Amino acid sequence: MIPSSPLEDPEKAAHAWARYLRIMRWMMVLTVGLVAAAVILLYRSNGMVSIHFYIATALGIGFTMLLTSALMGLVFLSSGTGHDECIIDPLEEEDSRR
Repeated sequence: MIPSSPLEDPEKAAHAWARYLRIMRWMMVLTVGLVAAAVILLYRSNGMVSIHFYIATALGIGFTMLLTSALMGLVFLSSGTGHDECIIDPLEEEDSRR
């Protein structure tokens, strides 16, 4: 029988997703600040190179920061709610025999 996940409880799931969204909001604020600082520093050190350079830099830093924070947030959500413990490990028997 498959054990039930704590995220199946609507109250716990709502709390976990609210926490995840709060983390993502803060990461969005941090990302916008970091992108602005990076573009300003690049402009101060290089001058006006090309608008495409600054757009690519902003998109690259922004996408990387937001994707990383989204994936790490999901890992924390899964681990923090106990969702990771409710899986069935097919290799558990092999490990216990060794």
